[in-house]
Amino acid sequence: MVQKSGRRQSPNILVTGTPGTGKTAMSTALAEATQLRHINIGDLVKKNNLHDGWDDELDSYIIDEDLVCDELEDVMEEGGNIVDYHGCDFFPERWFDCVVVLQTDNTILYDRLSKRGYKDSKLSNNVECEIFQVLLEEAKESYAEDKVVAMESNNIEDISRNVATLTDWIRNWASPPQS
Repeated sequence: MVQKSGRRQSPNILVTGTPGTGKTAMSTALAEATQLRHINIGDLVKKNNLHDGWDDELDSYIIDEDLVCDELEDVMEEGGNIVDYHGCDFFPERWFDCVVVLQTDNTILYDRLSKRGYKDSKLSNNVECEIFQVLLEEAKESYAEDKVVAMESNNIEDISRNVATLTDWIRNWASPPQS
């Protein structure tokens, strides 16, 4: 629900990062702590057929970014959402009050993706994205820099600390948290 001033009553947060950095785990925990709505874009794409088919090489759906944005428009205007996705450059900037980029140590990330059964090419591509901080740069290019915050996500203690930091920020919603 939007206040008369035009500002949403609750913020929208984008949680992004390379696959395997803990986006869904942290988003789920944050949603439970704050009662904000968790929207996992991968699940939304599958459930509502917001894709253009399957990419065998990448072993994933080819999402239709326009359909995803159309699907989310109303709920994003209401506020109170935690959006969880490994990309961030196609969402309208106006949707988000904070953009969290989760980052994971490369050896930890490699182990996580190996356990998921990622093929060698997909595994190395994602680890390289993390090494070169591709998602952090994408976020900084797509959103006002004061909305973007990088957070370490190597273990459960990091997730707990990140949830506590973001929960405090939501309670005092005004500017992005300091990491």
